[in-house]
Amino acid sequence: MPRISPTKKAILAAALELGALHGISGTTMEEVAERAGVAKGSVYYNFSSKDKLFEELLTTGVSSLAETLAQARQSAAGFAAIEAMVSDMLTLIAGNRALAKLMAAEIFRTDRVWQNAVSSLRRDAVSEIGTALLPLVPAGTSEGSRLLMAGGIFGATLMGGLEWLLFSPDTPAEDVSAAILFTLSGKLASGPHPA
Repeated sequence: MPRISPTKKAILAAALELGALHGISGTTMEEVAERAGVAKGSVYYNFSSKDKLFEELLTTGVSSLAETLAQARQSAAGFAAIEAMVSDMLTLIAGNRALAKLMAAEIFRTDRVWQNAVSSLRRDAVSEIGTALLPLVPAGTSEGSRLLMAGGIFGATLMGGLEWLLFSPDTPAEDVSAAILFTLSGKLASGPHPA
């Protein structure tokens, strides 16, 4: 990966902070420049538009997520791979709350100019979970159904992680992971469980 200049790094950090706080639509290039401590011209020198700025933020974030899921999938087999993926995704979310919040707000939007780039990377991330599901789903399960299941795990983990960080930040990460995995396990349908 090429080195990033300190100015560009400051611009990305400012855009991320403001985007998570006000949303992309509520963030201006002027505010990004001010928060980054650079001239507005520096922002436009590095990014020709606000769309290009946030596209880079989102594609970098989703790409990192896909890489994290791929590594977790390769570290285990069977349901243990799903457990590793949920745990590692939560760790990534906890390490960058602003990006997780921005991704959750934008990853399912279809009206943004960066949607094709983000959708492709999201598909890569969900496909990693889908691959981990291969040995776990009944024979004959269509690829479409398996990818819907994978999308459910992805969405539950992303939204569960945000719920945790915003409303229950004192809960240990392993408890959050266990709660998400229990919800996904189907055990809720079998009725009450002893404490």
